[in-house]
Amino acid sequence: MHARTLLSSLWPVTGWRLWEHRALQAGLMLCGIFLMVTVMSVPLDLREQTIFGVLCFACTWMLNRFPGRMITLVMTFVSLTVSTRYLYWRLTETMHMDKVVDIFFATGLIVAEIYAWLVLVLGFIQTIWPLQRRPVGLNLPIEEWPHVDIFIPSYNEPLKVVKPTVLAAMAIDWPIDKLHIHILDDGRREEFKQFAEEVGVNWVIRNHNRHAKAGNINEALKNTHGEFIAIFDCDHIPTRSFLQMTIGWFYRDPKLAMLQTPHHFFSPDPFERNLGTFGRIPNEGELFYGLVQDGNDFWNATFFCGSCAVLRRGPLLEVGGVAVETVTEDAHTALKMHRKGYTTAYIAIPQAAGLATESLSAHVGQRIRWARGMAQIFRTDCPLLGPGLTLAQRICYSNAMLHFFYGIPRLIFLTAPLAYLFFGAHVIQATALTIAAMALPHLSHANQVNSRVQGAFRHSFWAEVYEAVLAWYIFRPTLYAVINPKAGKFNVTAKGGYIERDYFDWGIARPYVVLLSMNMLGMLAGLLRMAGIHFGWSVDILGHLLLDPNDQTETVALNMLWTVYNLMILGAAAAAASETRQVRQSHRVQFGLPVRLQGPDGRPFHAETEDFSEGGLKVRMPDGMSFGRDTQLTLQLERGDQIITEFNARVAFSNGRSHGLRFEEMTLEQQMDLVQCTFARADTWLGVQARHHPDRPAYALAEVCRLGIRGCTRVFARMIGLQRGGPADTPAPSASA
Repeated sequence: MHARTLLSSLWPVTGWRLWEHRALQAGLMLCGIFLMVTVMSVPLDLREQTIFGVLCFACTWMLNRFPGRMITLVMTFVSLTVSTRYLYWRLTETMHMDKVVDIFFATGLIVAEIYAWLVLVLGFIQTIWPLQRRPVGLNLPIEEWPHVDIFIPSYNEPLKVVKPTVLAAMAIDWPIDKLHIHILDDGRREEFKQFAEEVGVNWVIRNHNRHAKAGNINEALKNTHGEFIAIFDCDHIPTRSFLQMTIGWFYRDPKLAMLQTPHHFFSPDPFERNLGTFGRIPNEGELFYGLVQDGNDFWNATFFCGSCAVLRRGPLLEVGGVAVETVTEDAHTALKMHRKGYTTAYIAIPQAAGLATESLSAHVGQRIRWARGMAQIFRTDCPLLGPGLTLAQRICYSNAMLHFFYGIPRLIFLTAPLAYLFFGAHVIQATALTIAAMALPHLSHANQVNSRVQGAFRHSFWAEVYEAVLAWYIFRPTLYAVINPKAGKFNVTAKGGYIERDYFDWGIARPYVVLLSMNMLGMLAGLLRMAGIHFGWSVDILGHLLLDPNDQTETVALNMLWTVYNLMILGAAAAAASETRQVRQSHRVQFGLPVRLQGPDGRPFHAETEDFSEGGLKVRMPDGMSFGRDTQLTLQLERGDQIITEFNARVAFSNGRSHGLRFEEMTLEQQMDLVQCTFARADTWLGVQARHHPDRPAYALAEVCRLGIRGCTRVFARMIGLQRGGPADTPAPSASA
């Protein structure tokens, strides 16, 4: 159905019947394949290849100036053709080697390039047509609306983190007698029990912690009966509109088993905080929730992500509940449902928001679990094998799992030029100019198409930074999971902590520092090679490790240029390990919200918030109105034309018209009203992506280089400081906020 929608939008209505002829479809497909194979394999000399590359780039550069999905498909086809031509050339013309050292390094590089090409192709297929599904209404009398169980699993998170989620869930617009909220407390804490009794929700415990979060949910399934289950991580605060935005699709599609919404985070993740990119540059997860899941939806391959989702009880029980065989229980559960013939859906409208990981080490730990779990699924329930999946579903799942095997390929790319600079190994048997003529079109086209398709969700060159940070840490667990898929256990990602002071996390940055040092030595080796070429030094002056009588200026320059790029990427990765102080107990959300205020003289006036948090808000006062520090004000929040409640607040600071207000102690009812009027508003998270700067590849490269220089400078300055006996940076103690 989705493919027909795609083609009908590209083809005039009058020509649709003609297109439906299978002979025409097969003929056009064969023509396309023939054209790609011909362009891919035709031999060209250096001059001809250069002209071909320039013409292709000029063509797509002109096309990129025009909007439309048809243009995007044409550019994607050109990119695939150019990239496949490059790989064909690499396999057929550049692998003729005699030296053992050349063969060793060249084999590693070509395997990494094949992996990168495969992920590129599968990624293009996966995101070829984001579905952009919209919500549908629930066309039923309110007395026929279904019962919904809301599960909020928790283990060791503080009540302060969990409380807003529970209060927001209680405020969801749904018949109160058909909304059943359950705190699944695997920590079995008395304060959680008292809170649940106070607000009137269910406190659910078990006498063991088998299978972690998945087991916690499965245990709750035994004692609940709602037709649908909505699951929220304990820090994901739902909006009031969550169920009305999602449940309607289950009645439109009787086979729908799960509907996922994005994971949106209102606090900066470690990259955003440490690199100062929060609000300017899309974070690491936005590509998946902004584009990949929307692309999956077109192919009926939406993944369950463990939170911010609704599941139909029947299909969930049919597959045995939430999967417990792997540590990525969510994606595995969706795979099982798809094998049973059920459908899934995705609505790319944030309907909940939560806390990002507080430190880079916690972020890395979370990604290690994801990588291990996806490798476990690939090993134990490989989507390429087994029944029940369409070809497109197999591609989407396989690409998601293969993505987490980027550890070794990324490390190879970060060290590949060193093989020549250190050992004189010719890993590509071709001249430097020929390599440039073949590789540059491949790289430029892939970057151009990715910028067009992904630019709203990930800026150019940032994927390399994210992968460089994680590569060393995920390659070992993924390989081990393939060998022993039962190894590893579920680890809870800490949320709601704080960082008392700035520090450089030497523990997490050690791989980047080693790679940085190696590439710096590589640059030195390259300069020595350049000097040897220029002055005609004999190879015996510094030994065979550094000088080769067959050195050419172009070859050395190309490898040094590659090394400079790697230094920038690794420098940015190291900069991300410079943890910045974070002692804020309540994270601010930028949002303009109308409020009524009453000063000490009792006169009311209207104002608008600039941001809000659980502990207070910043208000822009009317012209000519200002209050001193500690002045007590009465604040009224509105929802539509209705005044919800009053809060007492004191002025914490003032800066011109901007006043920071700190809430005084609130009752539980006031806390619920505050959450309902702020975090749980239906429109709070709309338009968050529009706040990001648009992707401009040149600007993005300059930004990465700037951060790379900053990271390199900080690392070597700190290393010099340590050698001189300066204090070593150590992680600051972390505690619950």
